Amino acid sequence: MTILIINGPNLNLLGTREPEIYGSVSMEDYLNELRTEFNTDEILYYQSNIEGELINRLQEDDFEAVVINPGAFTHYSYAISDCLKNIGKPKVEVHISNIYKREEFRKKSVTAESCDAVISGFGMKGYKLAIQSLK
Repeated sequence: MTILIINGPNLNLLGTREPEIYGSVSMEDYLNELRTEFNTDEILYYQSNIEGELINRLQEDDFEAVVINPGAFTHYSYAISDCLKNIGKPKVEVHISNIYKREEFRKKSVTAESCDAVISGFGMKGYKLAIQSLK
């Protein structure tokens, strides 16, 4: 299976950004672990801080399933939500932190309704759980 992991704004800073919330492992290091564990799958990765670039990447349609962490776009990007609605493939939204234990504005996801499932609060392991759910 070809799985696209797509990360939104500021997730390029994983490993150094607020390690008490997001941990100290970089996405590149974690991707190596995922690719080793799921070695029969092709795991593509894309990150951008720009909403339109995330939408353009999702529209490339070169994958069979999506694991998406929209970052802050989770809470207000109807454009990403609309894009996800038009992808007729399995989609799992992931959040490293438990968004329901954070600031009030983070407790609402406008993108979740366009996904098949949401995983929140398991740290980086959420990406692994999302991939396992797609199997």
